[in-house]
Amino acid sequence: MGPHPFRMIARRLTPHVRQRKNRRLATILLKPRARGLSAFAAAILTLFIPGANLLGADASPTDPGGTRFSPLDQINTGNVQNLGIAWIYRTGERSAGTPGAVGHNITAFESTPLIVGETLYLTTASSRVIALNAETGKELWQFDPQKGSTHRRSAANRGVAYWNGGSGGAPRIVYGTADGRLIELDAATGKPCADFGDNGVVNLRAGVADAWPNAPYYLSSPPAIYRNLVITGSSLQEDPSKGPGGVVRAFDVRTGKPVWTFHTVPQPGEFGHDTWKGDSWKDRSGANVWSLMSVDEKRGLVFLPLGSATYDFYGADRKGDNLFANSLVALDANTGRRVWHFQVIHHDIWDYDLPAQPVLATVLHNGREVPAVAQVTKSGYVFVFDRTTGRPLFPIEERKVPPSSVPGEQASPTQPFPLKPPPLALQQVTAKDLSDVAPASAQYCSALFHTLTGGSIFTPYGLTPTLVMPGTLGGGTWSGGSYDPKTHYLFVNENNVGAVGMMKKDDKAGPGSYHRWNEHGGAYARFWDEHGWPCQKPPWGTLSAVDLDRGEVAWTVPLGVVDELKGRPATGAPNLGGSIVTAGGIVFIGASTDQRFRAFSAKTGQVLWEARLEASAHATPATYLGQRSGRQFVVIAAGGGGFFQGPVSDTLVAFTLKDSAH
Repeated sequence: MGPHPFRMIARRLTPHVRQRKNRRLATILLKPRARGLSAFAAAILTLFIPGANLLGADASPTDPGGTRFSPLDQINTGNVQNLGIAWIYRTGERSAGTPGAVGHNITAFESTPLIVGETLYLTTASSRVIALNAETGKELWQFDPQKGSTHRRSAANRGVAYWNGGSGGAPRIVYGTADGRLIELDAATGKPCADFGDNGVVNLRAGVADAWPNAPYYLSSPPAIYRNLVITGSSLQEDPSKGPGGVVRAFDVRTGKPVWTFHTVPQPGEFGHDTWKGDSWKDRSGANVWSLMSVDEKRGLVFLPLGSATYDFYGADRKGDNLFANSLVALDANTGRRVWHFQVIHHDIWDYDLPAQPVLATVLHNGREVPAVAQVTKSGYVFVFDRTTGRPLFPIEERKVPPSSVPGEQASPTQPFPLKPPPLALQQVTAKDLSDVAPASAQYCSALFHTLTGGSIFTPYGLTPTLVMPGTLGGGTWSGGSYDPKTHYLFVNENNVGAVGMMKKDDKAGPGSYHRWNEHGGAYARFWDEHGWPCQKPPWGTLSAVDLDRGEVAWTVPLGVVDELKGRPATGAPNLGGSIVTAGGIVFIGASTDQRFRAFSAKTGQVLWEARLEASAHATPATYLGQRSGRQFVVIAAGGGGFFQGPVSDTLVAFTLKDSAH
């Protein structure tokens, strides 16, 4: 008999997945099919970054509500098959850390470009900002905050924000670095803005991480911009439990001076403080906004998707519901005052962060238009609220869930379950659900499954190997959703990947403490086989259209293929990276681990076009209209790496219609 299946799966699934070195990268292969030519769209420049969307030369390039919708329709369902490569830019940073490359041993290339006028801005994992000509891909300038450093830091960096300079001021690029700095650059030159903070830099660690100089504290997502405020969250440690807090702060965008602070772990006398028993609130890390915030500029609200409190899998030292961890919180953007909140997970012990930017949509509900906010979650649910009041638009039930068997742990007896929309991800696995895609995989997965207990969404990790579905990879992820204001469809990509783990006594973390382990010592094992194929029946990755008016799923299709399983129906594949939707009736998305970039019909979910990339595109694409050529471009970062095996690259690839189709 081969190695113990649990031991084998643990060996494969460490947080930093080993990469194949010295592998020759595949060239980009396109599969166009000739179709008719569409009418030319109006000359509107549109871009997509989480939090960015330019709707005209004089408009602010912001999509503060995270809809990721473009009114461009030059590329549409009738001609998308004729897309070809316009240009390729290489950052010089390989996801696996190619020896000699800038930023050795860096993480995945997850940046979504921001396009303003004729300039495209992107970030790299080593915190460089690069400006390109949006039509040609030619480099204009780059800023490297770690220039000259012999110990370069790297972390996920998903892009920049933009401030238009206000009345008579110069436009600025605003972003965060891997070492916890908030930096403003002149958008035209890339030089730091001397009047912001200390010569263009605000030290975000000051006042928050002073007592923990070696703890991580940085921005993995662009900050939010509201009027003359820049609003920041943070990426923090997941272990140990004590460390820098997840406060959300607003700074004056011109000077960098602090304006307000919101305590995500309420202090004595603040609302929610009583949800932390005893002094468990003190020095509590986590409960942070590591994803993107959304801003309702008309109503002056900022929406925070909050993550788990630390330690993610053990809460005996933080008894109670633990507000505002795992909550959607609406703040007054001017003052930081809480307006309303809803906690999606009580006392999280599964790492079920709110991973995605809240989507601000207008929906038809009970015969009237309602300003709504939709929140994608790791549990597979989409929660939909009236964004002004926090009232759920569809019923939510508190249901009993299993207790924990870990000594000292007090799991919440109930969790909230929305009745609509239905869950988009698999939430339970039984023996009849096990994969049979290949004989060896079926044998492996069956052996693994029968060593595990649990198998459902709110199964607490126990003292023996436990299966939780969906796992730490979701369900939904930071990929979030894109929203079509015409159809009121929300497009969401999800994973059907379970997590495997157990709780083991760890006195190093404190007397009687427990830590999540697997038999190889890692914490983030997945429920998949030796190939990385999930152990339950496909689909393993999906793309769904959710009708937000009715709370129903309009369609769901597999997202991705496994090339080794040719001859079988599409299985879908694990995925990270978001979608955009256009007035041309197209949903563009990479995300899946099969190195493809695809265009789906927004109406039916049919794949209309795909391109093979050098590496998988674990990022959100962007689309825009070239100001000189009048051509619509679609651009995506294809770096691979991160949590998945496979080829790695450093490419930003732009597509446009071939001349004969334009």
